[in-house]
Parts: sequence; structure tokens; C-alpha cells
Amino acid sequence: MFLIAYAGASLIVVLVVMWLASSIAKARGKSPIKWALLAVFALFVLVVWDYYPTIWAHRYYCEKDAGFWVYTSADQWKKENPEVMETLVANKGEPSERNGDMVNYTDTYFLNQRFNLVVKHSGQHLLNRWRHERELVDTKTNGVLGRYVDFSTSQEQPQAGWSGWKFWLDSRSCETGRDRLISFGRFYLQFKGAEK
Repeated sequence: MFLIAYAGASLIVVLVVMWLASSIAKARGKSPIKWALLAVFALFVLVVWDYYPTIWAHRYYCEKDAGFWVYTSADQWKKENPEVMETLVANKGEPSERNGDMVNYTDTYFLNQRFNLVVKHSGQHLLNRWRHERELVDTKTNGVLGRYVDFSTSQEQPQAGWSGWKFWLDSRSCETGRDRLISFGRFYLQFKGAEK
């Protein structure tokens, strides 16, 4: 329903701009068709000027900063901390703490007595960019065992399926972001602890 109303309103604006441009052109003895087309082109550029810069910035940051890294594997951590993994008990109800607001925040999920999952979200950065980061942290050493970084683009922070009227800027993650997130999920679940 919204898209139909949006398309209808956009069409009315375009027709009014075309009519105004052709009227001015006629009054000045110029070509009304050329002026109308030039006005529509200018209107189009005003609306979508940020499309290509947003795509290029997204691609750049996905290639430069996005990824999934394991700094300490589960086997390596078990060797460094003998018999500790067997004592870890998963916290019930996934207790967590949020610092920040609904757009820029850091959520800390207390997995067990030794590990936290830290989820960071920040934006809106230059050219409609949002950064998503997850880390598995050993609370005893404050060491990061694994990290996942991804980027998305949208005009606004996506909420309930809405990410702004510039829907063409909406990209939920980097090209391999979903696969990397699944890999990170499998990695951190090795450290969650026993369910009791």
C-alpha cells in the first residue's frame, strides 16, 4: 500500500515539474520537451545521487574490514586452560546488558562464568553505512577469541522491515556476510558451556 501511494505521489511531482519546466520554456521560446526532460533528470539526480557512492563505499569496507577471524580455537583454549571447559555452565535465559541507544549500542551476553558474547552496532556512517561486529571474549583475560565484522547499507536503521524511502540503498550484509555469521555462531557455541 505504501509503495503504491509513494509511486503515485512521485508521479504527481514529476508531472508537475515537467509542466512547470515546459511552461517556462514556452514563455522563453525554448523547446518545452527538452526543458521538461532536463527538469525530470535533475529531479532524478537529486533523489538518487548517493546510490553509486553508497555501493562503492559498501564494497570497499566489505573487502577491507569485513570478515571472521579466529584468534584462539576451542582446542587451543582447552590446552591453555586444562579441565576448565568441562566446568562451564551456560547461563539460563541469556542474560545481557545494553550500553547505548537503539541505533548505536553494545550488547553483552553473559554466556557462562568465563565467556561473554559482545555485539556492537554503529551507524549511520558516511554514505548510509552501518557496522556490525561480534566478539567472543574471555572474561578472565579480556582476550578476544574470535571476531566477526560485517557492513550493511540503508537510509535509516532497519526496523520492522522499514529502512527508509530510499529502498534501493538497502543491502543487509556484505556478499559473504551471512556465511561468516553462521561460522562465527558455530565457533562461539563451542564455548557456551553445558546446559543444566
